[in-house]
Amino acid sequence: MKQILQDLAKGETLLKGAPAPFVTRDALVISSTVTLVSAGTERMLVDFGRASYLEKARQQPEKVKMVLEKIQTDGLLTTVDAVQSKLSQPLPLGYCNVGVVAEVGKGAEGFKPGDRVVSNGAHADVVRVPKNLCAKVPASVADEEAAFVVVASIGLQGIRLAEPTLGEAFVVTGVGLIGLLTVQLLRAQGCRVLAIDFDESKLELARQFGAQTCNPGKGEDPVAAGMAFSRGHGVDGVIITASTKASDPVIQAARMSRKRGRIVLVGVTGLELNRADFYEKELTFQVSCSYGPGRYDPVYEQQGHDYPYGFVRWTEQRNFEAVLDMMASGSLDVKPLITHCFAFEDAVNAYDMLTTDKSALGILLKYSSEASTRYQRTVPLTAGGTFAPERPVTGFIGAGNYASRVLIPAFKAAGAQFHTIATSGGINGVIHGEKAGFAHATTDTQGMLENPEVNTVVIVTQHNTHARFVQAALAAGKHVFVEKPLAITPEELASVESAYAVAQSSGKPARLMVGFNRRFAPQVQKMKALLATVKEPKTFMMTMNAGAIPADHWTQDNQVGGGRIIGEACHYIDLMRFLAGSEIVSVQCRRMGDHPGVSITEDKAAITLGFADGSFGTIHYLANGAASFPKERVEVFAAGRVLQLDNFRKLKAFGWPGFKRMNLWRQDKGQQECCKRFLQSIQSGGDNPIPVEEIFEVARVSIEVADLLRSQKD
Repeated sequence: MKQILQDLAKGETLLKGAPAPFVTRDALVISSTVTLVSAGTERMLVDFGRASYLEKARQQPEKVKMVLEKIQTDGLLTTVDAVQSKLSQPLPLGYCNVGVVAEVGKGAEGFKPGDRVVSNGAHADVVRVPKNLCAKVPASVADEEAAFVVVASIGLQGIRLAEPTLGEAFVVTGVGLIGLLTVQLLRAQGCRVLAIDFDESKLELARQFGAQTCNPGKGEDPVAAGMAFSRGHGVDGVIITASTKASDPVIQAARMSRKRGRIVLVGVTGLELNRADFYEKELTFQVSCSYGPGRYDPVYEQQGHDYPYGFVRWTEQRNFEAVLDMMASGSLDVKPLITHCFAFEDAVNAYDMLTTDKSALGILLKYSSEASTRYQRTVPLTAGGTFAPERPVTGFIGAGNYASRVLIPAFKAAGAQFHTIATSGGINGVIHGEKAGFAHATTDTQGMLENPEVNTVVIVTQHNTHARFVQAALAAGKHVFVEKPLAITPEELASVESAYAVAQSSGKPARLMVGFNRRFAPQVQKMKALLATVKEPKTFMMTMNAGAIPADHWTQDNQVGGGRIIGEACHYIDLMRFLAGSEIVSVQCRRMGDHPGVSITEDKAAITLGFADGSFGTIHYLANGAASFPKERVEVFAAGRVLQLDNFRKLKAFGWPGFKRMNLWRQDKGQQECCKRFLQSIQSGGDNPIPVEEIFEVARVSIEVADLLRSQKD
């Protein structure tokens, strides 16, 4: 398959080849026929990508603030690496797709192969889209028309929020693609419409659709035009579909509205509002969210759970269907909006035109390649492919943010031979696989596991898949490195232990490693060496200023992410186990009690561990601290001496003869050393870098802590 990407660092628009996506539960795999370029949104993204770093910073002041805070806590070099890594990840373009269903995932009832559908899929000849973001196209609606459904739904959602009634006077400010569709939808609702824009050619289309017009570029006053249009009463509602940094559209909307008028912002404008304009008229102002209820709700979009029809009449999927019905009946005419057509293979020229011709409206990309050529599951990335089998030959499963930004570079620096990178979507594997030097990218994970050339597998996927992939890799005779956690339930952990035991009893036992990198950090290694001279129990205090994550984030979902204790605090359980050098024999914990108005999850908790040698320690895992405070602090009290480590940059010693401090220019949490030790152990046949017994022990304790916190009663 091929897909269009925007390189945010270099400003290039790219057409990249990739493996076809793997069908997943509650989703469809679709073979594209036509996609629509959203002129406003995609022009903005392309222009942003082509802007200088300084201009990018000016456009995103809130991101600049986050960068400055990260410099304070993590240091300049670490922050620069993170920013460059973020910008180096190309962004998929497009969200208006029409195609034919090729595969149907489990749970995607109501669809079958061969159905013609619209979706919010990207510009790619094959897309995978959740079922609730798809709708069947009526036979009377052409693909070229159906390509406008998603952008029309954006305007429709704004109209639903404004609640127009027959005969009301409405203004549409900004008649680009969404604005012109909104004009037609309001006219179909029985409203009188005034269209405001600076582009006379767009206003001419608005007049064709039955609207009156106002062109401020010709000196016409929008407020006066609105008052005249409303026969002096003030308009009933204003829908703003313009994109501008100025606040003028909102100010003008308030001044032309009647008492208790409604203003809905669909586009993007400045929001410097005059309270008096809104107060005196008791105006309603609302921002519309994309194509309707369900947008950005992972339960609706990703898990496929629909809202009850009787309580949420118009979801984003039902808005798609409503627009299609209007097209089928002839109430919505999009043919005049089609200004350009390009072959998909010529997409780069289409985007060049988009940035130079501001009058462009409906730009269609048409897909004509044979379906059989789109469905390769494995594609070559480099011309190489010769591997030394006596050394680790590595396959990666997963190419998300942590894999691409941290683990893949760490394994590369450690000398890994990169064979295949496997992802379910395909494109991420290509992006990061090419950059790192993988020989292949695939969406056939099982095929990669069965490949005899691959002897080592790294698993960096969502937490609820770790145990399953570990078992499959061990069964295939591979050495396994899995990013934490190893498992999220006792049953998963028992299955992994059993699979490992079977692998060890084979003629060629495999290694198992979990990415507990902090124990390999240079300052932690120094602490371990110092503590080795202490022959009495130690006391540990560890603080992880984790930062808030929404309660509905996947990491907080016990069934998917396992919660933040299992998913992240396990790092500190392992770190304390390592520094203590003794078995964990007791566990106590307490989370924040329930409180009105506070999101109560397990990520505000204290964990106290007792060790067989008499040592003990407390882990404070807190999501309610300030971002400017160090994210991680480790303190050890032993034999009248103290060690204090801040954010894996500054280590201070109090009372230690001959040692006072160990500071680093760049934060080092031990990821590279962790990967290096794992690869070396495979090649040399030496001991596992982390004893497997400790890996299983930490996994058991992490699950026990999470269970105790969840069962806490106030």
